[in-house]
Amino acid sequence: MLQSRGLPTGWWYSDAEREADRAATLARRPTQDLWVFAYGSLMWDPAFHFSEVRRAHAPGHARRFILLDTRGGRGTAANPGLMAALDTCPEGPGCDGLAFRIPAAQVEAESAILWQRERVADGYLSRFIDTTHAGGTVPALTFLADHSSATMVPTLSRETQIEYIATGTGILGTSADYLRTIARQFAELRIADPDITALLARVEARIAAASATPT
Repeated sequence: MLQSRGLPTGWWYSDAEREADRAATLARRPTQDLWVFAYGSLMWDPAFHFSEVRRAHAPGHARRFILLDTRGGRGTAANPGLMAALDTCPEGPGCDGLAFRIPAAQVEAESAILWQRERVADGYLSRFIDTTHAGGTVPALTFLADHSSATMVPTLSRETQIEYIATGTGILGTSADYLRTIARQFAELRIADPDITALLARVEARIAAASATPT
């Protein structure tokens, strides 16, 4: 399907590479149950089965729009898209999201689904970080931005971020809809994220201005 759309192929991990990363990561897990911290699309579409979900906070981390998509998901090489990644940010206020608990007996099966979704290719590092929620502090699995990957571009200007989100589109939809969905999820959860609010306002203004421009 990708070739028929003129999109690049061969950039994804093999099953063996993906499984090796999963096995190495799970071998380091600090608890038998697996907590998973979600900061983006996993919040509304986790795909795996879980027994519990809680509002959670990840100190020392930030949700940043630095994940460049040129492979056809929500952007292409001609019109790049942009999505959120979790980045280390020791001096920031931390990142709010959701924590899902996968019971120990289901970790093997459900983590395989999680890796097939989140570790398709390079861009992330599978790591355990401390998260806080009503039950206290719990180490949770998450997927951190890998700055050595060409898909992570932390130096993007705000104007470039807005342009890519406003114009990026692919087989999964538009980058703008991705941002809108995050904002809707936050509204439902009563999570205040001034950066998301401000970014969405500027993206909507960019889209409206482009629609009003005569062709």
